[in-house]
Amino acid sequence: MKWTIHQLAKYRRSQMEIDEKVQLPELMKRNPEIRHVSPVHVKARCTVGATSLTCRFELTGELILPCSRTWEDVPFPFQIESTEVFDWSEHAEESDHTHVVTTDVINVDPVLEELILLTIPLQVFKEDANTPEGGSFWSYATEEELAEKEASEKKTDPRLADLAKYFDQTDD
Repeated sequence: MKWTIHQLAKYRRSQMEIDEKVQLPELMKRNPEIRHVSPVHVKARCTVGATSLTCRFELTGELILPCSRTWEDVPFPFQIESTEVFDWSEHAEESDHTHVVTTDVINVDPVLEELILLTIPLQVFKEDANTPEGGSFWSYATEEELAEKEASEKKTDPRLADLAKYFDQTDD
């Protein structure tokens, strides 16, 4: 989605409504783990000022990401709400939600891509994925199983057994 500052001038006394589906193929280039991107439904209410454009975005869509255990496809739906400001004044400064516009064209797509990339978790797990059985030098255990195993194996290191007896002695 791109607009020129001249095009936005006609919305100065009213709000600009956006309700459209956008393809963002650059997402897969920016994050190679993304296997597929559905068309992103973008809804926005934008207010045009003399030197800025303020948009309240609502993004919905779905990504296909790899399962961290099995590498199978996992659908990851997202719904994002954010307020972004595009500022083309002489004294504009870049910040988290303020984007400096240096040309006569406002390109919103990189901002939408960044919002989506920030919602991707580090790990995604498929719900019905089979857990790995293990191999000759490794095994798979949940955190609960690991805690049980550690609790049952609280034995003193044989190299330190004599030291443990030292503290059991009483001064007679």
